[in-house]
Amino acid sequence: MTTWRKSSHSGGATTQSDCVEIARLIGTVGVRDSKAPDAGHLALTPAAFTELLTRVKQRNLDD
Repeated sequence: MTTWRKSSHSGGATTQSDCVEIARLIGTVGVRDSKAPDAGHLALTPAAFTELLTRVKQRNLDD
């Protein structure tokens, strides 16, 4: 069974409609919309997921 986790920043002062969930999958990291969990997910390599997190933290998503 796959265990999906929300960010620790979900809830509180932020709206819950802006959340994503992640899960460890075989050889990849799954990323999905928490408000539409049955709509599918993105499967990223661990390196691509790390790059995504780095760019989000730096607010550098233009490329």
